[in-house]
Amino acid sequence: MIPAAFEYVRAGSADEAIAAIAEHGEDAKFLAGGMSLLPLMKLRLATPTVLVDVARVRDLSYITDAGDHIAIGALTRHRDVETSTLLAQECGVVASVAAQVGDNQVRHRGTIGGSVAHGDAASDLPAALVALDATFVLRSGSGERTIGASDFFTGFLETALNADELLTEIRVPKAGASGFNFQKFNRRAQDWAIVGAVVATVDGAKRVGLVNMGNTPLRATAVEAALASGASIADAALSAADGCEPPTDLNASVEYREHLARVLVRRALEASA
Repeated sequence: MIPAAFEYVRAGSADEAIAAIAEHGEDAKFLAGGMSLLPLMKLRLATPTVLVDVARVRDLSYITDAGDHIAIGALTRHRDVETSTLLAQECGVVASVAAQVGDNQVRHRGTIGGSVAHGDAASDLPAALVALDATFVLRSGSGERTIGASDFFTGFLETALNADELLTEIRVPKAGASGFNFQKFNRRAQDWAIVGAVVATVDGAKRVGLVNMGNTPLRATAVEAALASGASIADAALSAADGCEPPTDLNASVEYREHLARVLVRRALEASA
């Protein structure tokens, strides 16, 4: 497959990237690792006329302790998230989930910000960030704004990012080095999850995120409420699919995905205990 013709612009800084996207308008797209955008372009499902390459903007690649949270630059590669000592100590679930994204080649090239901005409900890290109630920092020529993960993902491959905005940072709470687990079911190790479940412990309460159980990454709020009211893990996991609208495709029916959600949530809760 060959993408449609496009103009290529390489940005040397975040400000240059924002200026370039503002100049070229809604038909321009940011290019980071390219793990999500380029396949869509090859299938002609995305046809940007301009690509603004931000892969070399090094000031957006970092993992730092910001006091009450950990700040992750949007251009931090999955491999750096996976191997971060700071994340392992302060928010281990993010490092653990990053370690299961794709394969080694994907993790060395793909970025956490690219995964988030793509907005795919089948992606692993967005579900973890929704479970953690992470905060995203968006920057444009008119300033900066923050938005919670639960409000950021708005539909199938759709987010709250405006056409002139660049995702610059992800902020995650200090959830600790334990009390989490990630379970996913797929055909091959590097495939997208047919269904996945992320469990994290934040301020002593269990948070549950679901992969590929709707048009967006989801919180299993019914499970969280059941646990908070004293239900057993087995009983709470039975409500894992409540409120979800999982897709039907060649890999699974709605009913099978609902069954997988209940099984994987139970396993993740047991393993995180």
